Amino acid sequence: MTIEFFGKTLSGPFTVPSGIVSTAVPIIQYIFDHMPEVGVLTTKSIGLEPRLGNREPVLSQYAPGCFVNAVGLTNPGAHKSAELMAQLKVPEDRFLLTSIFGGSVEEFVEVAKIMAPVSDGLELNLSCPHAKGYGMAMGQDPELVREITAAVKAVVDIPVIPKLTPNAPNIGVIAQAAVAGGADGICAINTVGPGYTSAHGEPILSNGAGGMSGKGVLPIGLKCVREVAQVTGLPVIGCGGVSSADDVRAYFDAGATVVGVGSALVGMTTEEMAAYFQQLSSDLATDGNRAESHIRYDIDMRFNPVTLVENKRVCHDITVLTFDRKINIQAGEFVFLWIPGLGEKPFSAMTDDPFSLAVIDVGEFTHALMDLPEGTQAYVRGPHGIPVSPPEDATIMAVAGGTGLAAVYQIARDFGNAHIFTGARTAERLYFLEECRQIADVHVATDDGSVGFHGVVTELLRQALEKLSADELDKLVFYNCGPAPMVHAAEAVQREFCRPEQIFNAIDYLTKCGVGICGACALPDGRRSCVDGPFLGLGN
Repeated sequence: MTIEFFGKTLSGPFTVPSGIVSTAVPIIQYIFDHMPEVGVLTTKSIGLEPRLGNREPVLSQYAPGCFVNAVGLTNPGAHKSAELMAQLKVPEDRFLLTSIFGGSVEEFVEVAKIMAPVSDGLELNLSCPHAKGYGMAMGQDPELVREITAAVKAVVDIPVIPKLTPNAPNIGVIAQAAVAGGADGICAINTVGPGYTSAHGEPILSNGAGGMSGKGVLPIGLKCVREVAQVTGLPVIGCGGVSSADDVRAYFDAGATVVGVGSALVGMTTEEMAAYFQQLSSDLATDGNRAESHIRYDIDMRFNPVTLVENKRVCHDITVLTFDRKINIQAGEFVFLWIPGLGEKPFSAMTDDPFSLAVIDVGEFTHALMDLPEGTQAYVRGPHGIPVSPPEDATIMAVAGGTGLAAVYQIARDFGNAHIFTGARTAERLYFLEECRQIADVHVATDDGSVGFHGVVTELLRQALEKLSADELDKLVFYNCGPAPMVHAAEAVQREFCRPEQIFNAIDYLTKCGVGICGACALPDGRRSCVDGPFLGLGN
């Protein structure tokens, strides 16, 4: 299904709303290359200066298909964003819509001038409900909407599309103000709210409250789009609560030209997302309504309580935490540990019964864990990710650095016939070796030679592979986990002896939501480690 949109014939009528999935250049390029149904690609909102955004948790689920988020306008700043986006190869039949925000009219103008040369159009974020001083705070004032729109229009020669908030007494009045400022189109709506969720008596989002999205806001989105279309006559991007082809048809009937699909993508792998958009397009062509069967209404983001029973320090910046109960997790999956008031972070479970994990002091959250007192009540959500599934006759070779040992221990334990290669700078930084030796052949390397092989673990790996026959090499499956330099070095050695499809990597990428929506864990090839991994095959 093609559509006409600001002088372009687009390959599809869908977009992914700002801040959802397509938040990193590799993901954007992947969608351009593999998902033609997404004719309009909307970036995350970009401001003049870099913003770290809010601490995790940034996403909460309050019902199946219904969410509250407060990411906090995370972005690298306009100049860096423009540099990254200049690398994109935008097909002729797609439209790159760059979302921008500012704390003043002047900031909007400055960001617009920086981003326009790498964009097909600009979306003005006048609607974010959870970032103080931005978005909704401006978008509820018709005169300010008109002024910002006019100021941006005066400095760019590409379409300008204000994104409006539903949290206004009369969205039609706001839309008319945008038209008065020269808007070329309108996007409606951003998230509703702010809303609040809690677990075990504590607010879940670190921000306290956030924007509500997903299935529950569909009636609000349809109402707003209808009102905007009636009073403006401009092209409208309709967003909010879409999950099925019937929802898309309802947006078209309300007056939308392009329809955004956002929260429905929670939990989908990259391949599943492509299949979902294909099914949506097919449904529209055949008067069907099957696409909703692809949606992951089984995603569980509830928090389960655990109590810390032991905090065993390995060295000054590594500790092992053991909790009071078993958790349900398969080899290769991960969980989030949440401590209210401090935040949450993802971890591989070193053991599942009792639940334990290894921690390296690399930031505010992990620093606090170093001295977390026994008896502390914490909470776990998950598991997330895809379990590993080596062939039955495989010989497993796991290569681990840092806390990567936690991720590979359960693989070796559950599937057997395994070798674990682990390395550290010195002997004092090694942990859990005796437990590993009970379930696998363990090979240790230290940079200073204080224990095991004197050198890096990848050289120890090379020596082991050199001793194997062609038949033995053919049955190997590699699971590499740890910092990117170590994983890439291990992969390079393994490629010398084996096929790429025998190699699976889990790199310590930043992971925020764990369900594929925020895009923080983007890989260079456009996949997301939290839903496509964490162990990602090279043969895919």
